[in-house]
Amino acid sequence: MTHWVFGYGSLIWNPGFAHVSAQQGLLRGAHRSLSIVSHHHRGTVEQPGLVFGLTRGGSCRGMVFEVADSDWPEVRAYLQAREQVTAVYRDVMRPVHLADGRTASALAFLVDERHEQFAGHLSIEQQLAMVRAGVGLSGRNVDYVLNTARHLNELGIRDRQLMALAELLLRDEAAAA
Repeated sequence: MTHWVFGYGSLIWNPGFAHVSAQQGLLRGAHRSLSIVSHHHRGTVEQPGLVFGLTRGGSCRGMVFEVADSDWPEVRAYLQAREQVTAVYRDVMRPVHLADGRTASALAFLVDERHEQFAGHLSIEQQLAMVRAGVGLSGRNVDYVLNTARHLNELGIRDRQLMALAELLLRDEAAAA
């Protein structure tokens, strides 16, 4: 038996856990949004950043990681520690349509929209301001957003809102260089 994990943000480019395979997948019923205020990984309480969450509605393309049964307890504990620092996500099992045609039940982290760190829908200007300023234990918020955008682009996954934000951030980076 194997287990599956759906990645839509930094898990795509930095899963950090043992897996036996990875492929693209489509999760229906939620979409990627830069909608979680980060006081830990990409910001602080004084200067919060933003991280991605799966928000109700739409669909999301990402990467699906297959985990061996023998590795599952360790992987599950790792993901709990990494993703649930402030319990802003609901960890749920959801059907994900795999690139190879199969459907797998995958662990996914959906935003708890009642949590105080859920920012809701922010304008691109609001996102830009928070991302530019955010730096947390895992580094600059700008790097997190640009890494995610670059990896989605390399995978051929379109996310118009993220790409628009990344373009503005890249202009900032070029101007600062």
